[in-house]
Order: sequence, then C-alpha cells, then structure tokens
Amino acid sequence: MSLLALGLNHHTAPVDIRERVAIGDEQLPNALLALQNLPAVNEATIVSTCNRTEIYCGMQGNDPSPVLHWLHHYLDLQQPHFSDYLFRHTDRDVVHHLMRVCSGLDSLVVGEPQILGQMKQAYSNASAAGTVGSELTPLFQSAFSAAKLVRTDTEIGSSPVSVAFAAVSLAKQIFTDLAKHGALLIGAGDTMRLAAQHLVAQGVTDTYIANRTLERASILAEEVGGESLALSDIGDALAKVDIVITATGSSLPILGKGAIEKALKARRYRPMLIVDIAVPRDVEPEVGDLDSIFLYSVDDLQGVIETNLQSRQAAAEQAEEIIRNEVEQFQRKARARTATDSIRLYRDNVKTLQADLLAKAQSQLAAGQDPNEVLQHFAHSLTNKMMHEPTAQMRIAAENSDQELLRAAKKLLNIRHRSS
Repeated sequence: MSLLALGLNHHTAPVDIRERVAIGDEQLPNALLALQNLPAVNEATIVSTCNRTEIYCGMQGNDPSPVLHWLHHYLDLQQPHFSDYLFRHTDRDVVHHLMRVCSGLDSLVVGEPQILGQMKQAYSNASAAGTVGSELTPLFQSAFSAAKLVRTDTEIGSSPVSVAFAAVSLAKQIFTDLAKHGALLIGAGDTMRLAAQHLVAQGVTDTYIANRTLERASILAEEVGGESLALSDIGDALAKVDIVITATGSSLPILGKGAIEKALKARRYRPMLIVDIAVPRDVEPEVGDLDSIFLYSVDDLQGVIETNLQSRQAAAEQAEEIIRNEVEQFQRKARARTATDSIRLYRDNVKTLQADLLAKAQSQLAAGQDPNEVLQHFAHSLTNKMMHEPTAQMRIAAENSDQELLRAAKKLLNIRHRSS
C-alpha cells in the first residue's frame, strides 16, 4: 500500500487558479469513480472547498503520474502551467498533511472549525461512492481523531477567527458603525451562517439572505431575523444594502458588472463593500474597477486575518506537537496492520495445507492402512511442506551472501545453535 495526496490550495495557488480546478458537488460522484478506475488507484477521496482541491489515494506503487495525468485531463488543464501550483505528498507526509488539514492548522484562518466538517463530508461522499476501504478509512478516521484531540486539548478555537469573521471585520473597518448599514448575504451554508451571526452581533438589523434554494435562505433568515430572497430577486436588495458577502457553489459568476452598475445608479453611487468568499468566484473581477465599489476576494482577507491570530499561535504550536504524536501512532498501527495481514495469510496457508494432508490421512485410514504409518506419513509430510519454502529461501540467501535475510530468518524462526 502507498498513500498519495495531490492537489493545490491557498498556500500553493491564487484564487484565479483555484477556481479553475474546483470540482462541484454534482461532479464528485463521477470524478471519484473515474479516479478509482485508474489501474494504479485502489481507493480515492476528493476534497474541494474554496481554499483547496486535494486528492487522496491509496495507490499501487509510488508513481503519482497516473493521478496527475488524470487531474489535468479531467479538468482540461494545460499541464505545464498548472503543474507549478500542485503539491504532492506520499505515505507519511500524506498522514501529516491530512491531520493538519482536519485540525485547521493548514487553513487560511488557523484553527477554523469549518474545515473538519468539510473533510468529513468529503470522506462521506467517497464512502457513498464506494471509493474508500481498508487503506483510506483508517487514515481519515485517525485524522478526525487527531482533530478532536487538537480541539479538546488546546485553545486553538477559543477566539472568533474565521473567514466569515474576517469579512465582517473588514466591513467594520470600512463603515465603522455597522448598525447603520444593511447587508446582503448570497448563499446559505455554514460560512454564511457565521457571517450572519457576526453581523447581527455588530447590530446589523437589515439583512437579506439570497440562495438558489429559497427554503434554505428562509431557514437562515429566520434564525437571524432577516428576509429571504431568491437569487433572481437580488437586484432590488443590491440597491438597498452597503455590504454584500457571497459564498455559493456556483460554477459561474452570480454578480456581473452590469448588475452592480445598475445598483450603484439606484443608490446614487454610495460606497458598497463586496466580499467574495466563493471559489469559483461569485463576482466578476471587473466589478472591482467600478468607482465606489470595494471588492475583496477570499485571498484579500489574509491581512485582516493575520491581525486576529496572535492568541492562537501558542495553541497552534501545541497542536503541531499533538499532530506529530498522532502521525507516529498511525504509522505504528499501519505497520501492525501490515503484519496482521501477513500473519493471517500465513495462517490461512498452513490451515489449507493441514486440511489437505488431514483429508488424505483420513482417506488412508478409511482404506484400512496401518494407523501408525498413516500418522507418521502425515507428520512427515506436514513438516516437509512447512519447511520447504523457508529453507529454500535461506539457501538462496546464502548463495547470494544475503546475510541480512539470513539473520532475519534465524530470528523469525527462532533458530538457535544447540549447546554441546
């Protein structure tokens, strides 16, 4: 078994690259099956969020090129260009990386809790597609356990630092008293729920929630005392609000330059802040060229986030130590699983040999042969057959001067010199 992690994230690629390789929810089942159908791939999981698209595989061998070629072909990428942004990890490094991701240590906002839910959903998607088993299941379960330890044993999640919090903090820097300004949230997922809660905490009362599914928008709007809208009805809301935060799973922009120009005219060009957390982006980049518009992408929030991370630094160092210990524990368990499989196979082989020889002995007894001769023949045959392969391999090792294998054989078979 060999583990492989391959992909890109906010550390390796800017948002305009990440949005090109995002894999939507509707694509995931087919993508997982196509990936697992590669001859070199035993199991596969795909993680696709606003900050990362990462592939985890149980492989036959250590060559990542089949998965790399599949990724470029499936997403129709130009290989020389995108290869510069990809990271690759194997075996132990995969374990370390996945545990850091699940614990929030690899996130844009260190310690943010949403990533663990996203990773669990990615694993659930792969499980539903039948693309995980004895290789990736222990890996992900160990990573989830490590993340729980980090949350329980450190203060990494004690202060409200998240992309949603950073977006609202940015709004407060621009407008100061948010209670005087209305907000439009496009999307109804966990990030939008957090953003809505932070806005309400800042005194915002005029809040509109727009979503492709009106029912989900209504649920969130009821939670925060806002008003729900269908995506097709956001034009009027754009003219009323000063703050727009958007994070949908759309593959195409939801807000174009024309719609924003129309809203600006209706609001007599009062300033508007638009924070686009989505990847792919929900807002056409050209919107940022308009006067009176402050447009920020998820990457632009980094500066805001950095100022809020000081309290988490010591906790992050503690978390890294926990991760190192958990990696070691996983490696030990993985080695034990390998030994267990070998032991099981060896026992099965011996049991099959025993059953064959026993059946032959029983047949000889039924035919009236001398029981003592039958027992002696059974013992002789069983001993010879069990000794044949080890002694043959030891003879070959001696001929090849393979002293390491000979020493291992003596230890494994408990071979000792008789004292005279």
